[in-house]
Amino acid sequence: MPHDTSRYLAEGPRVGIRHFTYADGPEFTARARESKDLHHPWLCPPDTAAAYSAYAGRLIQDPAKAGFLVCEKAAGGAIAGFININNIVHGAFRSGALGYGAFAHAAGRGLMREALGLVISHAFGPMGLHRLEINVQPANTASIALARACGFRLEGYSPNMLYIDGAWRDHERWAITKEMLRPTREADLTDR
Repeated sequence: MPHDTSRYLAEGPRVGIRHFTYADGPEFTARARESKDLHHPWLCPPDTAAAYSAYAGRLIQDPAKAGFLVCEKAAGGAIAGFININNIVHGAFRSGALGYGAFAHAAGRGLMREALGLVISHAFGPMGLHRLEINVQPANTASIALARACGFRLEGYSPNMLYIDGAWRDHERWAITKEMLRPTREADLTDR
């Protein structure tokens, strides 16, 4: 599937990030269906055209959300995963909550680490945010490892925080602020 790589908001050595479009639906939903075993029980990305259209619409139209597709440059810009910033609040708070997922063909290859570094830089730069938070189920070791590798710190534990896969799930709260990034830290995040 050909991709317009000129739409990248930011690029690292192996990935670029760009906003969602409605036209990404067929590729995104196919990747979501291929990745069901990887994602369960942590997340449920849309895997039908109607579900994707509603999901992408919220990310495209709601100013309190920003969605980023992680695109693998060596694969012609194919979608490798996604990172969303939800509950964006400006003013004195300037914060957002991150959610993310790799697709099965890209998992474990360091692409999400590079992409999360790009999203952090974009959030703390052009978006003007000061703090990002990730809420992770305690048993989701891959997601916790990604948060830790990108410089997030564990700030707390929230019982029964989010309703996922038919039940209220406990979550750890991981966060990073703009001040936590060393001057070279932003470059470190995209070097891998």
